[in-house]
Amino acid sequence: MNRRRFVAAAGLALPGILGRPQPALAAGKKKRIIVIGAGVAGLSAAKTLAGHGHTVVVLEARTRIGGRIATSSLWADTPVDLGAAWIHGPEGNPITAIANALRTPMATTVSDSQIIYGENGTVLDAAAAAHLQSLRTGIQRTVTSAQDTLNTDISLQAAIEAGMRWPQRSVADQVAMRYLINSDYEHEYGASSAALSAMWFDSDAEFPGEDLLFVTGYKAISDFLARGLNIQLGEIVRRIRVQAGVVYVNTQSRTFTANKVLVTLPLGVLKSGAIEFLPRLPAAKTNAINRLGMGLLNKCILRFNRVFWAEQNDWLGYIPALNGRWAEWISLSRQVGQPILVGFNAADFGRQIEQWTDTEIVSSAMETLRRIYGPGTPYPISYQITRWASDPFSYGSYSYLPVGATPKLRTDLAAKVGQTIFFAGEATHHRYPATVHGAYLSGIRAAGEIQASP
Repeated sequence: MNRRRFVAAAGLALPGILGRPQPALAAGKKKRIIVIGAGVAGLSAAKTLAGHGHTVVVLEARTRIGGRIATSSLWADTPVDLGAAWIHGPEGNPITAIANALRTPMATTVSDSQIIYGENGTVLDAAAAAHLQSLRTGIQRTVTSAQDTLNTDISLQAAIEAGMRWPQRSVADQVAMRYLINSDYEHEYGASSAALSAMWFDSDAEFPGEDLLFVTGYKAISDFLARGLNIQLGEIVRRIRVQAGVVYVNTQSRTFTANKVLVTLPLGVLKSGAIEFLPRLPAAKTNAINRLGMGLLNKCILRFNRVFWAEQNDWLGYIPALNGRWAEWISLSRQVGQPILVGFNAADFGRQIEQWTDTEIVSSAMETLRRIYGPGTPYPISYQITRWASDPFSYGSYSYLPVGATPKLRTDLAAKVGQTIFFAGEATHHRYPATVHGAYLSGIRAAGEIQASP
């Protein structure tokens, strides 16, 4: 999974989180601040603001911190991440600086270390692999050409079909192209190619370097950021009301008051309308919430009693007859020293199987693995499954730009409302959306806005 395709021109300095001098935020009187959400955006903002002497309380609906960072301890000897798992582009990345300071164990996953199996379960031979690569190159060129020439936005799928002369292709080519679109784009951005904006879907940036996996879990980052903060767990926010310069935040059990409030809720929660704003949010803000998309990437984490796959390859690709089903897997055996495979499903199929039982999901995954490795492939001794679209505290995995949306909507989502309500979160970062480092940096940005406000 090549998380981002455009490289940032320069790294970013890590502001005062690690005990070095705090960032030079504008001076101001000490404030009482409510931060809604104990994900990375909320924690980075709260830690920065508390470091400047403000009174900060973090309200978190879950009974844990981290948000879409969710390290499971179900397997005591092997923590696994149900949500964010990688530092995407570690060079110059602020999350890398924190991880290094904490001496958190990391391991690379090499994007080019991949073996691809055809629908019949056999490894692609040299000719088939070369043809698949030629189709991938053709799709990439088609996308670039569409972005250079389109006057009106269309879906990524429509752009590819037009540029690749889809109806004239053989059935085999269409199946192969569906696999490439699913694994290269839908898994990357968490959205159907029929929904992604051809013009803007990849308008973000990346840091360079091979992705780094947290061997013992991403929670090391959220745990560090949470140290020393006043975090109230299990507080589900229902209403945010501003009256006479005072913020009243009503949860299911009580009311909190402050001078300022920072909203770091996932886009999916904002889109759900679960929280009432009084007065109502301005039109530009609601327009951004409504028009941005919330994507989905789910994991099926299977633990076996032995390794039966080729350990030298980090990634396993499978070209399914049914589009989007179990097309992408990662082996964690090299990184964590345990026989674990993770199957990914994104967008439409990822959403569809959330309605299945665990047994049905595991059985479906095993059908694919047994097609590849034979009927004697062992059944997993344990498994863990995510359903991010059904999670009422996220309603999805990360944001994306659908047809008709532009990057400016992220700026609108990030904009403060008056001098009282502020916003942060991965969906608000125009340069690094859908990443932990984007969420982290959005929290730092929001903290600066709050500090500078009267």
